[in-house]
Amino acid sequence: MRMEKHEEALKEVEDEIASALKDNRGLISHQRRLAFALSLGAINLLELYLRKSQIMKEGAKINHRWFKRKKETLLKHIEQQITAPLETVLHLQEAIDIIILIEEKRDELAYGSPATEELLQEKINLYFKLKGILS
Repeated sequence: MRMEKHEEALKEVEDEIASALKDNRGLISHQRRLAFALSLGAINLLELYLRKSQIMKEGAKINHRWFKRKKETLLKHIEQQITAPLETVLHLQEAIDIIILIEEKRDELAYGSPATEELLQEKINLYFKLKGILS
């Protein structure tokens, strides 16, 4: 994916976050869209970071489902998508840990019953923390 496509996706994600934060009905009325958007945003932030670092293989993709697996398996998947050893990529381990937290309960938020405002705010905060690390 070209960098412009990642940036477009991130703009959409941040538009949804802004809309949810401004809505006087609260974050819960945006729960499903936020679950999908934050997941999409986290993966796009990581892919964009790896592409800007010029270590992502041509045609490689990161799958959000990998972040639900054992960390060892996740790291193997990511390692297959890049040209540098994992331990040499700045901020990668911290970014992975944050994405794992963003992906945690993603499906429950997207398909389940209403969560809490606090949980949704925590996921939004994690997204912005990730963005700060990878920017």
